[in-house]
Amino acid sequence: MAENAGELADSGESAESTTVVVIGAGPAGLTVANLLRRSGVDCVVLERRSREYVTQRQRAGIVETRAVRMFEAWGLADRVLAGPPHQGILEFRVDGESHLVSDSDGTEGPGARLCPQQVLVQKLTATYLADGGDLRFEALDVSLHDLTGDRPTVRYRTADGTRHALTCAFVAGCDGDHGVSRTAVPEGALTAHAFDHGIGWLTVLADAPPPAHPLLAVSAHGFAAHFPRGPHSSRYYLQCQPDDDPDAWPDTRVWDALRSRLGDPALASGPITDREIFRLRSLVHEPMHHGRLFLVGDAAHIVSPMGGKGMNLALYDADLFARAVRDFVDDHDETGLREYSRRCLRRVWNDQEFSHWLTRTVHDAGDDTHSGPFLRNLARARLDRLFTSRAAAGAFAELMTGLDPESQSDSVGP
Repeated sequence: MAENAGELADSGESAESTTVVVIGAGPAGLTVANLLRRSGVDCVVLERRSREYVTQRQRAGIVETRAVRMFEAWGLADRVLAGPPHQGILEFRVDGESHLVSDSDGTEGPGARLCPQQVLVQKLTATYLADGGDLRFEALDVSLHDLTGDRPTVRYRTADGTRHALTCAFVAGCDGDHGVSRTAVPEGALTAHAFDHGIGWLTVLADAPPPAHPLLAVSAHGFAAHFPRGPHSSRYYLQCQPDDDPDAWPDTRVWDALRSRLGDPALASGPITDREIFRLRSLVHEPMHHGRLFLVGDAAHIVSPMGGKGMNLALYDADLFARAVRDFVDDHDETGLREYSRRCLRRVWNDQEFSHWLTRTVHDAGDDTHSGPFLRNLARARLDRLFTSRAAAGAFAELMTGLDPESQSDSVGP
């Protein structure tokens, strides 16, 4: 929590001081804040949106095994995770033929959980506030200053026009791809690696029965997917042109396309509550810090949604950052801060490769209008290997769980 440092009469700002200012109250920022709180490190969270807006955003729904075990290690799993365990089975449906693939690597301990982002954010928010955390919604005009000095300053104003200045030791930029944190870094200080997959998805949220297992469907009609979002709701994805218009997809067209691509003429429909089109893209900025600013989650990297890695990468970053700050505050040990970017980026590129592999496989294996028959047959061969090779299935499961040899040697949590 911030300490009052008095009024700055010359600027009219209310001046305060804390150890870490966290910009953004999504999964990344709230995880950072909760872990810092449990480490005894003071922090203030600034979020430009209202609490209602932040806690209702519909996003990814699976917290992978590594992240579940991280929350367990910090003693937070029972407080911040909700929803049933993920059963560890994915269904691939190729031209209507079903193939069940395990995404459990057989290790002991808790596994992945079906926990939509908005539920995770709600519980992280409630936990942080219940523990006395300082969370300030509707913080407007946030700006970052003196990032390469010993005491950066974060300025903002409240809705009533009051201006505030927070000095701190570190800033955690957790405000996403379009936030102010990364734009505060001078041009040329970061290198951006971007990739456009040339694929669009229509995403549909509907009050319709969820599937028995998360389902990825490949056919000549294009890619489709069906995921649970609760006991009575589902999230669907339909491959489309990146510049398509959601209004061009009325309910009848949506359900007809889903029944065709999922190979399920009897698929139950329901009221559609949300639909939007987005472009599949990937983006990595490196290094993931500038001076005392550390980028966490989407502020540093965007990953194609295949494999469900976006939110989980943010949780991984948050864990590493919180432990690095704790070690610095408690023991004056700067190792974690120096190694933060390298360690995060190893995981980021690993998950980018997996997501890219899975994205290309399920799209190239279906409609070959853009990929052509050669790439289509290569993708079909990859799927066949996944369905028939124990080694290939094991590698797939390892990547889906988020566990690998280095991540298992890294501690997760205190």
